[in-house]
Amino acid sequence: MQLFVNLPVKDLDRSKQFFTDLGFTLFGMAEGMASVIISETTQVMLLTEPTFAGYVAKEISDATKTTEAVLVLGVENPAQVDELVDKALAAGATPAGVKQEDGVRYQRGFADLDGHHWEALCLIQPAG
Repeated sequence: MQLFVNLPVKDLDRSKQFFTDLGFTLFGMAEGMASVIISETTQVMLLTEPTFAGYVAKEISDATKTTEAVLVLGVENPAQVDELVDKALAAGATPAGVKQEDGVRYQRGFADLDGHHWEALCLIQPAG
């Protein structure tokens, strides 16, 4: 099974550059949309707001004012959490959420250029 998360974006070119700056590969770009490859089975589809509106019956939420979802990317270690979030902040993201560091997980978040809330998470294996 695969998962395709669809997100509305105001400026597709700007969003494509943002995710490229984070180290992700883009695939299957068509008019008004681009796909960010997260893994073999997960993609985030970036759709311009008019394109996104063609797939939904409700009003598109403004992610800079409301939280519609929290997108969590699982990574292998705390250094990768910091690397991903630091890259996002350098590429124009803003900090989001509350840093979690409780011995079981290490997690930091950011809001992308359109305000969508992302978290990088590492589950910490107990010693022994």
